[in-house]
Amino acid sequence: MKGIVLLSGGLDSAVSLACALRESDIVLCLTFDYGQRASQNEIKAAASLAGHYRLRHQVVEVPFLRDITGTALVKSDLELPEPEITALDEKTAAGASAAQVWVPNRNGLFINIAAAFAESNDAQLVVTGFNSEEAATFPDNSAGFVRAINDSLYYSTLNHVGVVSYTQRLDKADILKLGIKMSVPFQHIWSCYRGGEKMCGRCESCLRLKRAADLAAFDLSGMSILRGI
Repeated sequence: MKGIVLLSGGLDSAVSLACALRESDIVLCLTFDYGQRASQNEIKAAASLAGHYRLRHQVVEVPFLRDITGTALVKSDLELPEPEITALDEKTAAGASAAQVWVPNRNGLFINIAAAFAESNDAQLVVTGFNSEEAATFPDNSAGFVRAINDSLYYSTLNHVGVVSYTQRLDKADILKLGIKMSVPFQHIWSCYRGGEKMCGRCESCLRLKRAADLAAFDLSGMSILRGI
């Protein structure tokens, strides 16, 4: 089957892309620019990953999403949460952190846009990079969400586009281990909420990558953009 990959340039989407290449014919990688702090870094990372695999890459701008988002992921005048690494799985703390970077209906919107691209390209799959860790506090990462949106897409696309995430049931450490086995070029990824020359090493996204690397015994220090971690 043909597939379209939602490629943010982060760990999960990079590994899910590598998995998808073994299962389907990927015709396009999509990256969304909605005014997030790290938009240019994410676009650069996604373009590098797509280039590595010799895939077509397209950036989709969603300016209205920037305008209606009132959290720190977009608003630079707000402080991004910097939780303790030991609190990443503590429900109350993790929930509070998630609320500070929530974007209204982001994954629902992105998947529906990707499904439109899929239908127009005669593709049957939209590939996402979800994970079991963040599904605990981000409901739009959960298996239930994927099942629900697949039910919807069955009716809204004539060719019955479906969503699949090859990392859905894995935590970040297992995703990293899987990527190592598949020789994913991690030097290209960007897994930080901030935009800068290097990943900050303090935001939740950075901390989850750092913990995963520690658990997987994977050395991040040699990657120039990751030295903040």
